[in-house]
Amino acid sequence: MDTEHLIEELSEEEKMRQGNISLILDTYNDIFSDFDPRSYSERALSDDFLLECKRAARDKDLEIGFELRLLMPKSKRNLNDEVKIKQRLRLHFHKHFKEKHDEIKSIKREGIAWSVVGLVFIFLATIIYAYEGFLFNLLFVILEPAGWFTLWSGLDKIFITSKEKKPELDFYRKMANVKIVFISY
Repeated sequence: MDTEHLIEELSEEEKMRQGNISLILDTYNDIFSDFDPRSYSERALSDDFLLECKRAARDKDLEIGFELRLLMPKSKRNLNDEVKIKQRLRLHFHKHFKEKHDEIKSIKREGIAWSVVGLVFIFLATIIYAYEGFLFNLLFVILEPAGWFTLWSGLDKIFITSKEKKPELDFYRKMANVKIVFISY
C-alpha cells in the first residue's frame, strides 16, 4: 500500500480530529431552541448546542481560523437553510463577543473609578488625622476603612472579576472568527 493511499484512508477521520470542532446533528433544529418558532435566520440558539461548542472549544487548543464542522445526514441537507444558519451563527457569535468585550471593559473602568475614590478617601483620612476633635476623629474612623474597602474592591474588579469573565470572551472571540462548514455523513 503506498503512502498516498494511507493518507486518503486516514484523512476522513483525521480531518474530524484536527484542531477543529466537529458536532454531529440529526437535524438543523439541533442547533436552535425548541421554544423558538422563528425562521433559521432569527431563531435563538440552543443552550445545549452552545454548551457543546464551549466544551469542545475548551478541550482543544484552538487558534483563530479553525472550523466549526456541523455533520448532517446527507438526505436532510438543504443548502439554502445552511446559508441562513451560518449567517445566524456568525451574528450570534459576533454579538456576544462584543457584549463580553464591552462588559469586561466596563468592569475595569468601574474598578478604576472605585480605586481612585478609595485613594481619595485614604488621602482625606491622612489629612484629617492631623486634626483633633470629635468631628475629625469621626471622619477619620469613617474614611480610613471606607478608603481601604473601595480601593481593594476596585482592584478586585480590575484584576479578578474581569479575569473570571475572560474564558467567555475567549470563547466568543474564537467563535466570531470561526469558519462554519456543513459536512454530510
